[in-house]
Amino acid sequence: MGTLASLLSNLASGETVAALRRARTAAIVYVLAALAALCGLGFLVGAAYIEAASRYGPMAACLGFGVGFLVVAGLILLVYQLSAGARARRRARRRNADIKAIGIAAALAVLPALLKGKGGLGVVLGPAIALAAYAIYRENVKPGSDDPDGEAD
Repeated sequence: MGTLASLLSNLASGETVAALRRARTAAIVYVLAALAALCGLGFLVGAAYIEAASRYGPMAACLGFGVGFLVVAGLILLVYQLSAGARARRRARRRNADIKAIGIAAALAVLPALLKGKGGLGVVLGPAIALAAYAIYRENVKPGSDDPDGEAD
C-alpha cells in the first residue's frame, strides 16, 4: 500500500511530469548527437573515397568500397548468427528461473490453505512424494532406453 501511496504522491506533486520532461530532453539530445555522428562518418567515408579515387581511379575505388562494405555487412550478420544460440540459451534460463520462482511463490501462497483443509498434510505430501519419485526415475533412466518423454538427457 505504501508504494501506491508513494506513486500517487509523486504524481500529484509533479515529480513524474518533471522526470518525463528530463527523459524527453535527454532523448532529443542523444538523437541529435547520433545524427551528427552519422553525418561525420558519411563525410569521412566520402573523404576516403576521394583519396582512393585519386590514387587508384574512380572504378577501382567504387569496387573497393562496395566490396568492403559488403564484407563488413557479412561479418556483422555472421557474428549476430553465432551469438543467437547464446542469447536463446540465456533467455531460456531466465524464463525457467522465472517460472520456477512463480511456482514456488504460488505453492507457498496455497500451502496454509491446504494444511488447514480436510486432507491436511496428506494433500501436500502426496504430490510432493510423486514429484520426488519422478525426479529420481528421470535421473536414473539411461539415455536411449525406454524414456517416456522420448528425450535423451
